[in-house]
Amino acid sequence: MTDLTIHHTRVPAPLAPVGESRPLGGRLGLDVPRDTWPTAPELKRLEACGYGWVQMHAPPVAMLADPVSVRRHGDCLRAVLAPTSLHVAIHAPAELRLGEPDHDAAFSGLLDHAVAVGAGFVVYHAAALPIADGAQADRVEDRLLAEERALRRFAARAEQQGLMIALENGAPAYPSPPLAPLLSHAPLFVRDLVRRIDSPALGLALDLGHAHLTAQQAGVALVDVVAAVRAEVVLFHVHDNLGLRRGPGTPPGILPLRLDLHMAPGRGTLPWRTIAPLMRTHPAPLLLEVAPAQRPDPLRLATVSAELLTRA
Repeated sequence: MTDLTIHHTRVPAPLAPVGESRPLGGRLGLDVPRDTWPTAPELKRLEACGYGWVQMHAPPVAMLADPVSVRRHGDCLRAVLAPTSLHVAIHAPAELRLGEPDHDAAFSGLLDHAVAVGAGFVVYHAAALPIADGAQADRVEDRLLAEERALRRFAARAEQQGLMIALENGAPAYPSPPLAPLLSHAPLFVRDLVRRIDSPALGLALDLGHAHLTAQQAGVALVDVVAAVRAEVVLFHVHDNLGLRRGPGTPPGILPLRLDLHMAPGRGTLPWRTIAPLMRTHPAPLLLEVAPAQRPDPLRLATVSAELLTRA
């Protein structure tokens, strides 16, 4: 056992009692925030709280392109996961952009890393390119084609390795102007990319908090968006927010102006009652992406989230 697996800076909370069955059949998972690292006791507690999945964040692009760094990070992750039976998703760095040689090398390292730790999913922000006109639109199209070619290659490799690449839809963190919206802000655009590549190792990671914001921007119902992409979904990212806030004032403890708040389910304005039936009958993992400042105790988070997603 390495120091990493036993070191902690605070006394861990006692383990929650294990129920007869895990909520949502073990589909519920929890994101480990970027730039933090769990201890083995903390992961065991998540398992005892009923979580079946954990999402970890990959190291930066430059580290992924270095085989030695990939191996070191993978060894550490395997060690901390070893006492658990948690299933794993690895989230790619947000700045990773397929279709560029250095970034393609990093994605190759990301797949090696995922295989080494026995992960089931690699999550990637595809089509994170601006909606553009004129000559810039041509450059964006070239970038998209290069990304799609790279995704086809890596999807073929992932299929051989037993991995699933999940493409995530995005959303503006703050009100868009003066920033241009991205193509990935449309879940249907990402869904269509999945359909074009048509690989059993490629699917959609539907981020519900992001889709809530972009559905409001487009003036459509979130339940209609979920229904339209449901067949391509292989993974859900689950969190809440307050939608497109335009009025004055900010609730206590909430960042002013920010849209993508990553609140616990039920704390914001997502229409859980309408979308829950589409999610609870779907087999995909439900990974809770809740910001540390918005995150209650893991057991309470699992209990409340399961209630929201399973109620009629």
